[in-house]
Amino acid sequence: MTKLRLAIIGAGPAGTYAADILLKAERSFDVSIDLFDRLPAPYGLVRYGVAPDHPRIKGIIRALREVLDSGDIRVFGNVDIGTDLTLDDLRRHYHAVIFATGAIRDAPLDIPGIEAAGSYGAADFVNWYDGHPDAPRTWPLEAESIAVVGNGNVALDIARVLAKHADNMLPTEIPANVYEGLKANPVTDVHVFGRRGPHQVKFTPLELRELGEVPDVDVLVDEADFDRDPSAADEAKANKQLMVIDRIFGTWRKRAEAGENTASRRIHLHFYSRPDEVLTEDGRVSALRIERTEPVGSGGVEGTGEFRDVPVQAVYRAVGYFGSPLAGVPFDELRGVIRNEGGRVVDEHGEQVHGLYATGWIKRGPVGLIGHTKSDAMETVQHLVADESTWWTPEEPDEASVVELLRARGVEWTDLDGWHRLDAHEIGLGQPEGRERIKVVDRSEMVRVSRANSGDSGFQG
Repeated sequence: MTKLRLAIIGAGPAGTYAADILLKAERSFDVSIDLFDRLPAPYGLVRYGVAPDHPRIKGIIRALREVLDSGDIRVFGNVDIGTDLTLDDLRRHYHAVIFATGAIRDAPLDIPGIEAAGSYGAADFVNWYDGHPDAPRTWPLEAESIAVVGNGNVALDIARVLAKHADNMLPTEIPANVYEGLKANPVTDVHVFGRRGPHQVKFTPLELRELGEVPDVDVLVDEADFDRDPSAADEAKANKQLMVIDRIFGTWRKRAEAGENTASRRIHLHFYSRPDEVLTEDGRVSALRIERTEPVGSGGVEGTGEFRDVPVQAVYRAVGYFGSPLAGVPFDELRGVIRNEGGRVVDEHGEQVHGLYATGWIKRGPVGLIGHTKSDAMETVQHLVADESTWWTPEEPDEASVVELLRARGVEWTDLDGWHRLDAHEIGLGQPEGRERIKVVDRSEMVRVSRANSGDSGFQG
């Protein structure tokens, strides 16, 4: 029976789900899967892209851990594809590759002044507060009034973390440096801007409801943003999710009318507000110029020519994530994804590149919730199985050869046992303080803990 040697690049939900689906799929061949990640720890977006005060979403880790702990998948962390291993290396050792590298860059916001000091990308800030090993250890939290551009879940995460008092983050796994940074945060007002109306938001009811549950933080909306688009309001009545969102807005409107907003910090949600320019003084952010928009039907809006300047000292753009290219893999620079059709990688002419596949955000762009990656991976795996006759013919397909190559190149990779050691170490750090865990941030420390008392001989392979 044929044995498929498969490399999956990316140990987040997309890559892990793809491995699980393939192992459970009906097929005419055996499978041997190696899961690579450039970070020393697995779980990708769930560990480094979800705000630390979202324990319900992070419950996905339990499902991912069950897959990895099944014993059917080898994990190689702290391995960079492109430097530690090249595409040619993968061709030499595997029959096929699935790329599940996600999207970790910020999509651009093309307005004047966006590059000023005090203007930041949401992805960079998320990396900081989630303790990403490649992020800076400090973050310049100096502004009292802040603008967040975007109307998706990430924008709400940014606004909530910025406005939340640091002590209310202590029950989470935030690293010590993040707590200290948030503790010194002087913010009083966070303004969230979206160019469309309150019935066209992209965030979920759960995210919106959580925004209103932050202690000593009021959520304010402008009455002038409501009842401007009767057709959208009617459509919302037929959409259960929008009905819930509408009720949440209604609660906040009544609270404001009753004069119940007395918190020390405020989050302002502005709709029909299109960012036009970041204004500066001495090269630093001083205000965000907004153009008022109006509905034109079918969820669209157009500018009114009415502008206003909102004084702020920092701007965070949360307008989407963007994928990064990999050497030798066809890439769509406009969409920020690997060129593909249904997960099969194709070249610029639309011809299939045999042996290469993609899944997750690097396949379809940063849209949908984490759970959507399951159906996405299913499509990719089905095509991989159907393409058996076009797989590569590797020169060195035996499992030991990859381990020998990494060892010869001096790569300090981490394996699944190493992750268990790091996991236990982080839990141990949190116990004296009554916390679930305290995340280790430094990459070298993550590797040291993961490889402690193991030696190469203790690693998989």
